[in-house]
Amino acid sequence: MAYRPKDTQERILHRLKITRGHLDKVIKMIEEDTYCIDILHQSQAVQAGLKQTDNLILENHLKSCVAAAIGKGKKDEVISEIMQLFKKTNT
Repeated sequence: MAYRPKDTQERILHRLKITRGHLDKVIKMIEEDTYCIDILHQSQAVQAGLKQTDNLILENHLKSCVAAAIGKGKKDEVISEIMQLFKKTNT
């Protein structure tokens, strides 16, 4: 189980709830046959929200899980894990 300080967890949840609101808006806009460009703007807000959430989670992971693993001599393993994540997201 990952360590996540209460304030970090609250920030992540807050960001996800905002993003969910944007996604709900996109769905409503599609249902209402809203102008495509307006839908795309809202969709970009969803994507930006997810990216911000990912950044918060990654920062927490680096400060807690990775730091602890390096302290236990598992530096190569955690670096490999992070590199695999970025290779996956860039394909």
